[in-house]
Amino acid sequence: MIADLLLLVAAFGAGIMNAVAGGGSFLTFPALVFTGVPSIIANASSTVATFPGSFVSAWAYRKDFQPFEGVGMGPILVVSLIGSILGALLLLWTPQQTFDAAIPWLLGAATLLFAVGKHVTPYLKRAFTIGPATLLSVQFVIAIYGGYFGGAIGILMLALFALFGLDDIHRMNAMKTLLSGTLNAAAVVCFILAGKVWWYQTVIMFVGAILGGVAGPAVAKRMKQSHLRLIIIAIGTGMTVAFAVR
Repeated sequence: MIADLLLLVAAFGAGIMNAVAGGGSFLTFPALVFTGVPSIIANASSTVATFPGSFVSAWAYRKDFQPFEGVGMGPILVVSLIGSILGALLLLWTPQQTFDAAIPWLLGAATLLFAVGKHVTPYLKRAFTIGPATLLSVQFVIAIYGGYFGGAIGILMLALFALFGLDDIHRMNAMKTLLSGTLNAAAVVCFILAGKVWWYQTVIMFVGAILGGVAGPAVAKRMKQSHLRLIIIAIGTGMTVAFAVR
């Protein structure tokens, strides 16, 4: 019962975090592992449980959607889907022991990226901008990472959109949530077909993530994101240390 409650609360928090600033996997993945789920299955189950929340948040952001100049929705969705499938297959081909050893490094890198991304992006934006071809190419690489692990993927996409010249955070969040849901959906299909999902835990988190996804956009428009970012960084740092010790 306590484990179920932990999974529900973690998923609810992740749904809010993903809608506001990203980093939801810092909650869902460790919660699954700490309740006894093997790491690769936990990563797959976390993805399955949380991806609907991205679409719920995308629907809440529907009035903020605007096409990217010079980039159609079709191409960016296609590269996201293909990249995510490749990343998911890479995860499925990774030996359990290898992935266990990589977890602290993945969490640590994602936490560092989350912490510095917002501060580094303005400098990069002043130094150079990117065009449609580069946007699609980098999004493809991000999607591969998203299918494999996905920590701080929202920060990566927001940074990419900023380098493309966007500055409307609500417009950027709308596209981020849609693409996150799309690439996660592709990975979900791979994980389900491979039988790498523990459904009891996943269904519990599924409910929490949807509720969090509904609440997320309202939170995003009312609270100071700097406060939430500090919380996410603290969680990511704590989880990195915990997995390193473990």
